[in-house]
Amino acid sequence: MLRQSFIFLPGVGEHRERQLWQRVADWNSFLDAKRLPGFSERIKHGHDQTILRLKDAIYADDTAALANAFPSVEHWRMYPDYRDEAAFLDIETGPAGDVSMVGVFDGRETKTFVQGVNLDRQTLLDELQRYKLLVTFNGKSFDVPVLKRWFRLPFTMPHVDLRHVCASIGLTGGLKTIEKTMDIKRPESIKHVTGQDAAELWRCWKATRDKDFFDMLVTYNEEDCVNLKTIADRVVPQLWNSVRRKDVVVGKFPENSPQHT
Repeated sequence: MLRQSFIFLPGVGEHRERQLWQRVADWNSFLDAKRLPGFSERIKHGHDQTILRLKDAIYADDTAALANAFPSVEHWRMYPDYRDEAAFLDIETGPAGDVSMVGVFDGRETKTFVQGVNLDRQTLLDELQRYKLLVTFNGKSFDVPVLKRWFRLPFTMPHVDLRHVCASIGLTGGLKTIEKTMDIKRPESIKHVTGQDAAELWRCWKATRDKDFFDMLVTYNEEDCVNLKTIADRVVPQLWNSVRRKDVVVGKFPENSPQHT
């Protein structure tokens, strides 16, 4: 997907990219082509140099260079290459808007960072530097700006905001709404918990130190993180298909799509 993309080239939009796919399959075949219709020799040479720089960035594991080259709304194209090195992140905030909890799922286990326990700038920075890709839901509008404001984190890695990916294939609404549409189940204990409830759970735990409030909040946050991967695994290929083929029915998923258990 990444090496088949040309959307980062100057003057190449989705329509021009589809035209390119009729003649070249990927970066290597683009580089091998002596001439391409619609590109002067000078422009083709410039595009070749851009592609070569990005190939070098991939070999050097420099995903920040990829993030800078691709339009931010197209970072989802990097998901298949870096899904095993992705941080699926979700934050919770308290009634005052402060960060109460940050959850990070790496595809195998979830790490939880809690205000007053293990949540600080250096700890978060060390954790995020382990990853090549960030995956959130509405993180471009909420999670990332909040973390930048409270912890001054740089966030130079590519960022896949699933809210926008989902909307591109006709899945709209909040995370819980999309989970229901995709038949992703949550544990009964937090089935009806909302983001506003999460802030109240934090307030109750701070006031009472009742472990039940804390455990419920942690479980809620973990589900937010884990379900991001389930959604990404399904919607990113669907969006790629819709970009490649206009006859795809958006918002529909094959019966053998992976399910969260």
